[in-house]
Amino acid sequence: MEPITVKGAPAEYACHIGVLDGLEEKLIARNIRKVVVLTGRKSWEALAPYFPTLEKVEAVFEFYRGESSLAEIGRIAEIAKSLGADAVIGAGGGKVLDIAKGVAHEIGIKSVLIPTLASNCAPWTPLSVIYTESGTMTHFTVYPESVDLLLVEPRILIDAPVPLLIAGIGDTLAKWYEADVQISRFEDPPIALKIAHYTAKLCAEEMFQNAEAAIADAKKGDLSDAFIKVAETIIMLGGMVGGFGDKYGRVAGAHAIHNGMTIAPESHQALHGDKVAYGVLVQLLLENKASEAQRLISFYKNIGLPLSLQDLKIPVKWIDPIAIQSTQEKETIHVLRSEGIRAAEVAEAMKKLEELVAVH
Repeated sequence: MEPITVKGAPAEYACHIGVLDGLEEKLIARNIRKVVVLTGRKSWEALAPYFPTLEKVEAVFEFYRGESSLAEIGRIAEIAKSLGADAVIGAGGGKVLDIAKGVAHEIGIKSVLIPTLASNCAPWTPLSVIYTESGTMTHFTVYPESVDLLLVEPRILIDAPVPLLIAGIGDTLAKWYEADVQISRFEDPPIALKIAHYTAKLCAEEMFQNAEAAIADAKKGDLSDAFIKVAETIIMLGGMVGGFGDKYGRVAGAHAIHNGMTIAPESHQALHGDKVAYGVLVQLLLENKASEAQRLISFYKNIGLPLSLQDLKIPVKWIDPIAIQSTQEKETIHVLRSEGIRAAEVAEAMKKLEELVAVH
């Protein structure tokens, strides 16, 4: 097996009510005196009531322009350089955070992340998913440095749209299915992979145990233990799987299906985690695990995850193009077995899933 590089966690992580009250103190402790705060318009609306007034740290605020693209990373990097920034603060959803991590790496400054959604593990992981300006995913870049500071204010997360929480649950469930198919092949895996495998299993267990309650509580605005557990599972445990598992714990078939979907314009309105959750079902059928797919279909129905292309509002005419795109030579779907996966098999699995869901 290839050597494993562990990037298990940010340098510092904190999640509690009022965590942002100590932001300036934490910045100064890191010799950060000038920052670019990158956010989105909706993200800033959610964040503003909790964001402290910075008195000793100079801050320039900038709104991102919609995509985590190389061009956008370059644009924000130029702003940071012109300010002489010591850090970039990314405050928002996954794309904002991915841009911030890219900027920090490109110009060698620190990264401070404040997620406004519990929708994926982007706050934790030292990587950025890169898209074209039109929204087609092209690749992801793993950085040599971890996030410097990650601060999670639960009151922001509980106010986020519930569909984004549900999508985060779907994305995090995929950690188990995508890590297990790779790590379970090793008879005696290294310690780092054992940690990744255990953490991936814990991702699934926490979701099966707490997701329904967390969603119900989120709808009521109740900052409950179940909600906090699910949010931290999405952000922390989800990130740890890849952090310790490296290439064996990041992505497999489900994310490749997601990537294939991005060629369909209709897919751009669907949430990342929803598409990944659908991809898990396709992956399970490719693995000949129809009974597990059936179990997940029941769980998905209970919590509101999509079961089919119809649920995602993607026309079935896209099945063959998606299958072709998701089985490109570079795609991670090929880790499912040594001889790789053919586009025709993916198309067949997608059609089978549509049939399964129709009679479920």
